[in-house]
Amino acid sequence: MAQAPDGRKIPDDGGPAKAVRPVKRISERDDVTDSPAGEISRVGVVGCGQMGAGIAEVCARSGLDVKVAETTGEALEFGRTRLFNSLSKAAERGKITEAERDETLARLSFTTDLGEFADRDLVIEAVVENEQVKTEIFQVLDQVVTRPDAILASNTSSIPLVKLAVATSRPDQVVGIHFFNPAPVQNLVELIPALTTSEGTLARAQLFAEKALGKHAIRAQDRSGFVVNALLIPYLLSAIRMFESGMASREDIDNGMEMGCAHPMGPLKLSDLIGLDTVASVAFSMYEEYKEPLYAAPPLLQRMVDAGRLGRKSGSGFYTYA
Repeated sequence: MAQAPDGRKIPDDGGPAKAVRPVKRISERDDVTDSPAGEISRVGVVGCGQMGAGIAEVCARSGLDVKVAETTGEALEFGRTRLFNSLSKAAERGKITEAERDETLARLSFTTDLGEFADRDLVIEAVVENEQVKTEIFQVLDQVVTRPDAILASNTSSIPLVKLAVATSRPDQVVGIHFFNPAPVQNLVELIPALTTSEGTLARAQLFAEKALGKHAIRAQDRSGFVVNALLIPYLLSAIRMFESGMASREDIDNGMEMGCAHPMGPLKLSDLIGLDTVASVAFSMYEEYKEPLYAAPPLLQRMVDAGRLGRKSGSGFYTYA
């Protein structure tokens, strides 16, 4: 969570952190130093929930100076602990050394004041999937980020980028950089230009994702859901409808896709991992745009969200987690 200069509180995306594999540091990549992506050395991340923490970790492990914004001291400490635990687990599993863990932690700093993002080359917003909240963040970032060439990016998975871009005085420098969960493990990012995004901004964002972070970037049009969620969300909703109707048990639905289609995780387990509130929010945004029944959230999904059964991050969803 983050706090604007006027004291407004901005909720983050919530959820647990995951252990990750090593990410090669930018200093170890000779092909990056002379590229435009090399100009991006100071990154700001708004929100240290499930996605925000992962994005911050990816950037810090790539050798970048990373500042993370949260709203309160309590949220700040929770985010710091989340990152420490994730990096420590990676070290315990031999994915990184303890020295690399400590070096990564040293590149991370935390704040409750978005005004400290003034010198950032790139700011990535990673808070709750809510258009009003994200719009307010972009309005604040537009005021406080002083570098004239700074990129303002959103990790949104479904909200039209143009709506965030026009909330600023620099719509040509706003772009979508959509990471996947857990961000340090998943190799893909989606790059989404708004109608207002300049080619220069998009090119810098792609070089940053591919060269600085070592990700594989694909480009998508600014349509709700982009590429991956436009395919994924209807699949997840279909599985929820199947379970809701009593057609099959949760175990049989998940085992069917894991064993029958070689998916690493069944759709109900995956929904729990993503967060049922996030699945519902993305489905709502996509239904609002396309008005197609396959994007409509099943009643069971909304009831579970209303009951606080959000999946792994709340301890229960379609499954119960210790």
